[in-house]
Amino acid sequence: MVGDRRLMAQRHYTAIARQYAQDVLAGAVPAGHWVQAACRRQLDDLERFSGRHSPYRFNPKLTDRQGRSFQPADNLCAFVERLPHVKGPLTGQPIVLEPWQVFVLTTVFGWVKPDGKRRFRRAYIEVPRGSGKSALSSAVALYMLAADGEGGAEVYSLATTRDQARIVFGDAQAMARQSPGFRTRFGVGVGAHNIHVLASGSKFEALSAEGSTLDGLNIHFGCIDELHAHKTRTVYDVVETGTGKRDNSLLWVITTAGSNRSGICYEVRTFVTRLLDRVFDDDSQFGIVYGLDEGDDWALEESLIKANPNWGISVRPEVLLPLQAKALQMPSAVNNFKTKHLNEWVNADTAWMDLRAWDRCADPTLDLDDYAGEPCWIGLDLASKTDIAAVLLVFAHRETPGAFAVFGRYYLPEETVQQAGNSQYAGWGRSGRLTVTPGNVIDFSWIEADLIDFASRFAIQAVAFDPFQATQLSTRMIAEGLPMVEVRPTVLNFSEPMKTIEALVLQGRLVHDGDPVLTWMASNVVAHLDAKDNIYPRKERPENKIDGIVALILALSRAIVPGTAVVLDERYELVML
Repeated sequence: MVGDRRLMAQRHYTAIARQYAQDVLAGAVPAGHWVQAACRRQLDDLERFSGRHSPYRFNPKLTDRQGRSFQPADNLCAFVERLPHVKGPLTGQPIVLEPWQVFVLTTVFGWVKPDGKRRFRRAYIEVPRGSGKSALSSAVALYMLAADGEGGAEVYSLATTRDQARIVFGDAQAMARQSPGFRTRFGVGVGAHNIHVLASGSKFEALSAEGSTLDGLNIHFGCIDELHAHKTRTVYDVVETGTGKRDNSLLWVITTAGSNRSGICYEVRTFVTRLLDRVFDDDSQFGIVYGLDEGDDWALEESLIKANPNWGISVRPEVLLPLQAKALQMPSAVNNFKTKHLNEWVNADTAWMDLRAWDRCADPTLDLDDYAGEPCWIGLDLASKTDIAAVLLVFAHRETPGAFAVFGRYYLPEETVQQAGNSQYAGWGRSGRLTVTPGNVIDFSWIEADLIDFASRFAIQAVAFDPFQATQLSTRMIAEGLPMVEVRPTVLNFSEPMKTIEALVLQGRLVHDGDPVLTWMASNVVAHLDAKDNIYPRKERPENKIDGIVALILALSRAIVPGTAVVLDERYELVML
């Protein structure tokens, strides 16, 4: 144990934990169903395992190898509160555990078997971003390394990538370096890639599946941070197997929610929620899941308080409330907000465009001829048969500074118009919104003719195109003097322009003429969110065409994010800018 016993006298950790559980069940502390279930389980266990012959005891007095007595729950919490914060405004100050953290730590570490070994071998904690997950895990890892009494303890922070694995390890490294008393008391050495205790032969390292072999580990404490980001179950299975070689090991998972419901994280979460619902018993698994209940209105501040146990502490209302307001305005931001800040599992795809805001951007008086001689950026998304080929022209708006005017041209083969289930195609063809080319495939010569016409009327800055099906067309257009720019349809190229379009629409700065084809396509786009909060356009069904929006993204990528594409120069060679 670090420090003297006065700290424990000041903080009655098990009493704090019990009061927290009682307050949750009484409604004094807002909490969702799974938190209530975890609290009820603990209080029930305190009653159920109170007899002399119970298989478990809670926070009893134990004796370490030096003959000193200690209580495991109090020992851990007191240890953690002697370590410093290493990030944010509290850097350098001692950690003060919040009641929910005390509840988690005392429950996981307080229950022991008659032989003094821990009851819980696996812990799953799901909590929104900003709740101090990594710092808590780092402190627990240092305890398991130096103060748990395990000879040759192997402590690991594990992830699929090196950077993710080093988050918990890096915080622990900083804590140890700023705690001379801890290092002296336990003989801890801190290296660049390793924290160790020579006297006991113990070590703490960051490991990843990226370039490392994880087989053969003999794990005392395995910490998996952000399990929701794991695309495979490899790391989890390795840790679960590796901890089985010791009598007092612990697999510690702490994560936010995600979108992959077929992944290992959701599998473990499902196991934990069924356990909390008493569908079955597993005395070796601890679990708690913070979030909302079905039917809760996520747009209310009360919901933020309910889902975030560190509300007003590390989760600041002045930061989160504006993010909530943004999500209410931007559909593509909803899922990211819900997963990160409300701990809600969502689908990776979500509606992208606020169509009411899109409709407000319509200006029926907008006329392409008014932009003669003006700088123009063009996006080109080609197709051959069933998809629509689209050409989108983007100009700086003539009357509104900082705004853009957009115009679309669309192309489909005659056979597709006749056979497609979309009855609007024929009407758009008659009104001139859709160019219907003869035959069963799109005749690219019609598109080439329009591009040459545009070049004669406007100051074309770039024609951004997806290279799929466009190699020959682009070569011919270069020969005609058009500045063709290849933009591959990657997340890196599409995410920022797509977010910019959404923001422009919400601000009323992306003006169109009420184009019904482009409006229909905008309504079809769903935004796919990846682990790094990038978005990418998708459609839910093949018949929901989005080609015009893809062309718009291509054009805007040149107008607002220059210098990121592959350009064809006058010698028809690929040159990376």
